[in-house]
Amino acid sequence: MKKTLLLHSILLSLILCAPTITFGQKAVISGKIMDEQKLSLPGATVKITPGNQYTISDVYGKFEFLNVTPGTYQLEATYMGYRNFSQNITVESGGAGSFELIMEEGGLDINEVVVLGDRLKGQAKALNQQRNNDNITNIISSDQVGRFPDSNIGDALKRVPGITMQNDQGEARNIIVRGLAPELNSVTLNGDRIPSAEGDNRRVQMDLIPSDMISTIEVNKTLTPDMDADAIGGSVNLVTRAAPNSQRISATLSSGFNPIRSKALYTGGFVYANRFAKKAIGMVLSGSYNNNNYGSDDVEAVWAKDDFGNVFINETDIRKYDVQRIRRSLSAAFDFKLGQNHTITANAMYNWRDDIENRYRLQIDDIEPVYDDNDKITGFEGRVGRQTKGGIDNNKNKGGRLERQTVQNYSVRGDHLLSPKVDLDWSVSYSTASEDRPNERYIGFREGGNTLTYNGDSRAPLVSPVGLDATTLGLHEITENHDFTEETELGAKLNLRFPLSMIPNQKGRMRVGARLRLKTKDRNNNFFEYTPVNEDDIATIGDAGTVNWPGKKFQAGSHLVPGLFASKGFLGNLNLSNTGQFEAESVPGEFLGANYNAKENIVAGYVRFDQDFNEKLSMIIGARFENTSINYTGNIIEDEEELAGARSVENTYLNVLPSVSFRYNATDNFILRAAATTALARPNYYALAPYISIIPGDQEISAGNPDLKATYSWNFDLMAENYFESVGLISGGVFYKNLKNFIYTYRNQQYSQADFTAGFPSVTNPISAGQQWDFLQSRNGDNVNIFGFELAFQRQLDFLPGFLKNFGIYTNYTFTKSFADGVYNEDGHERTDVSLPGTAPHMFNASLSWENKRFSARLSANYTAAYLDALGGEDFDDIYYDKQFFLDANAAYKITKNLRLFAEANNLTNQPLRYYQSISARTVQAEYYRPRFNFGLKFDMTK
Repeated sequence: MKKTLLLHSILLSLILCAPTITFGQKAVISGKIMDEQKLSLPGATVKITPGNQYTISDVYGKFEFLNVTPGTYQLEATYMGYRNFSQNITVESGGAGSFELIMEEGGLDINEVVVLGDRLKGQAKALNQQRNNDNITNIISSDQVGRFPDSNIGDALKRVPGITMQNDQGEARNIIVRGLAPELNSVTLNGDRIPSAEGDNRRVQMDLIPSDMISTIEVNKTLTPDMDADAIGGSVNLVTRAAPNSQRISATLSSGFNPIRSKALYTGGFVYANRFAKKAIGMVLSGSYNNNNYGSDDVEAVWAKDDFGNVFINETDIRKYDVQRIRRSLSAAFDFKLGQNHTITANAMYNWRDDIENRYRLQIDDIEPVYDDNDKITGFEGRVGRQTKGGIDNNKNKGGRLERQTVQNYSVRGDHLLSPKVDLDWSVSYSTASEDRPNERYIGFREGGNTLTYNGDSRAPLVSPVGLDATTLGLHEITENHDFTEETELGAKLNLRFPLSMIPNQKGRMRVGARLRLKTKDRNNNFFEYTPVNEDDIATIGDAGTVNWPGKKFQAGSHLVPGLFASKGFLGNLNLSNTGQFEAESVPGEFLGANYNAKENIVAGYVRFDQDFNEKLSMIIGARFENTSINYTGNIIEDEEELAGARSVENTYLNVLPSVSFRYNATDNFILRAAATTALARPNYYALAPYISIIPGDQEISAGNPDLKATYSWNFDLMAENYFESVGLISGGVFYKNLKNFIYTYRNQQYSQADFTAGFPSVTNPISAGQQWDFLQSRNGDNVNIFGFELAFQRQLDFLPGFLKNFGIYTNYTFTKSFADGVYNEDGHERTDVSLPGTAPHMFNASLSWENKRFSARLSANYTAAYLDALGGEDFDDIYYDKQFFLDANAAYKITKNLRLFAEANNLTNQPLRYYQSISARTVQAEYYRPRFNFGLKFDMTK
C-alpha cells in the first residue's frame, strides 16, 4: 500500500508541475499530411529548418511542433515513395499555425516520375511508419492486408516476421509472437486492451475481427514505458479507420466455394466517411459480413505405454464437422474539432461471430491390450461409442451447436494543447467480450467389451470393432448445457507531454501518465442429463432418426469411415422440456468446478524521457509501475457433484518495469536500434481461481493455484534496418528474453494421500491409503531463456528490364530457441532439455507479386516448423503442434478507376491442423479443411 501511495504522489507531482515548465512566449505548428487523393500519410518525417526540429505524423497523418520560436522557417516533409515537400512558413509569437501538406506520388527515376501502384502505396505507408517508430515494430496497412487473401486479422498477422498462428476450423485464431504463447502477448484496439471471449484464459480470438475493418496493424516487439506492460512476446495494436479528409465510399461484394462440403461463402462490406461543418466534424461508418459454410474431417488418438514398454492407442476418434461461420462487424468513428487546440474523438466497434456446428464422433475408448504368455500384444478390447453434437432446432441454433462470441469496444478520447509547451491527451474506454453456448445438445450410444483390430498406421490410425452391428448400440446419454462466459474492462488514461532537453539545441521531451484498468471475468455454466421416461422409446441407435456418413473423400483418409449416427434433426427436435417424455437431472460435476468469478484492478503510471544526443543518436529511458489487485472465487467440488463450498483469495502486488532504448540513424535510410526492456504476463484467470475439483470415479483432482506469480521478463533487442527509396527494406536483428516464474501445467499421476493433506489441509481428503490419483495444477517454473534472430527483405525489382520490373518480393525468416528450468515431473525430478511451449524454432514467409496499373497478382507462402505445445508428466506425454505450410494466391484487375475485380485462393496445400505425441509419426489430431476460393468486386471512391 505504501508503494502504491508513493507511486500516486510521484505521478501527481509530475502532472501538476509539467505546465509550469515554460520559458518565454513560444508558438505551435500543427497540421496534416496527405497524398493527392486526400488520404492521410502516416509515418512521414516533417522538419522545420533552420534548427533540428522534427516530428513524425501519426497513424492519421497528423503532426505537431511544440515550443517553436517565432520566425520564418522552411517546412519540409519526406516520405518513402513520394516526392519531397517544401514550403516557407512564418510563425508568430504565441500563435498556432495549422497546415495541410499534399505530397505527390512516386519518386524520380532519372527523368521519369515513377507512379506507385496500389500495392506499393500500402507498402510505402507501412514502411514509413515502421522506419520512424520509436521502438522495434512491424506495420501492416489496410492496403497491404487487402493484397493478401486474408479474411480475418489472424490470417493477416501470420505474414509478419516472428509471428505464427494456431488455427481453429481452418482460420488463424491464437497468436504466438517470437515463440511466446498467446497468454504472453497482448492485443489492443486503438490502444485499449481487448478482453478474451474464452472461459479460462486471456487469449484474444483473432478470427473474431474481419481484416477489412482495420486500417493499420502495429506489432510492437519492444515496449516503451507509456505502453501496457503485459506483453512479453509483443503487443499487437489494431487501429480502426478514422474520419478521412474528404468523402469516401467503399463497398465489397464477393462469393466463393468451399470444396470440403461443396458449399458457398458470401462476403459483403461497406465504408462511408465524410467531413461536415467546414471540416470540423468527421465521421466514418463501416460494416462487414461474412457467411462461410464449410466443415472439417478429423482423426484423433490418445497414446499410452504399458509396464512392458509397449506403446498402444488408448482412445481414438473419427470426427466429421459441419460448420457455418457467420462473422459480422459494425464500427463508427467521429472526431470533433473544438477549435484549433482541442479535439474529441469517439470510437465504437461491435464484432460478433456465430459458429453453428454439428459434430459426428465415432469414439473407441477404454482400449485394453490382450497379451500372450510373453507379454506381447496380440489384440485389443474396448468400448465403441457414436455421439452426435448439435443444438435445439430453433431460429437461433438451427439444430446445431451455436457458439456466439462477441467483442465490443467503446472509447472517447480528448487531445488538448494546454499551452505552446504542453499538450495533454486522455481517454476512457469500455470493452467486453463474451461467449454464449445456449441449448448445446449431445446424444450418445455405447457398447463395451468389443474385440478390436488396429491397422498399425500411427499417422492415420484406424481401430475397428469386429462384427459389431452399429444399430444395436444402446443409449448412453442425452444432455443439454448452457455455457456463458463474459469479461469486461473499464479503462482510463491520462498523458502529458512537454519539451525538456538536457542538451542545448537538441530535441528532448518528457512524458508522464497514469492508467486505470478495472477488469471482471465470470463463467456460469450448467449441465443437465435427460433420461427417456419410456426407455424403449430410444433404447438403441436404431430407434433414432439416423444419418450415415461414408468415408469417401474423407480428407484424413478414405479408410476412416465415420458411419452411422443419430441425425441432427432427430437431436434438435427432441422435446427435452416435456416431463412426460424425459426426466431431467442436473450434473454439478460437469460445471460447478468450472464456474468462477474474478476481479482484477490495475493502477499504472509511467515516466518517459526522450532525448536526442545529435542528429543521428537518440534515446528513450523511463519506467512503468503497475499495481495489481485481484479477488478470485472458485468452488470446491467433492464426489464429482457435491458443492462443498467456495474459496476466495485476495492478493496485491507491484511491478516496477524499467526500460531504455537507442536509435542510431547511420544514414537517412540505415537505422540501428537497441533496447533493454521489461514486461510481464499475469496468470490465466482460471489458473488463479481457488477451485478444487475431485472426481473419484476417475481418481483425478484438478486445482487452481492462487499463489501463482506473474511472469516477469527482461528483453534485449538489437536490430539493423536499411530502407530502399524505391519502397523496400532489408533488416536483421537478434533478441534474447529471460522469463522468471513462467507458468506450466504440473501433472502427477502418483498423487498420494499425504500429498493432498500437505496441499489442502482444510479440505476433506478423498484419497485412501495406498491409492495413487492423477493431479493437475498450474505452477511457476524457475526461468526460461529464449534466443532468436529475424531476417526480412522486401523490394520492388524495379531495376530489372521490361515486364520484370513489375515483380516484387516479400520474405522473412525467424529462428527461436528456448531453454526452460524448474519444470518437475511426477517423481519430483527436474526435467532437462525442456523448451517453452509455443516456441516455434523456424518461421518463414515469402511472396512473389507482379503489378502494373491495372493488374496485380501475388503468390504467398507461410511455413512454421513443429514445436512443443503442451508439457506432459514425462517426454512420452509431451504434445507437439506439427509443422505447417500454407500456400495462398490472389489477383485483382482494375475495370475502372474505382472498380476492381478480384479472386482469392486459400490453403492450396490442404494443410491440416495436426498435433502429435512425443514423435512425429504418432498422431494426436489431424484435421483437414481443403482449400477455399473467393471471387468478388470492390468499389472505392474518394473525392
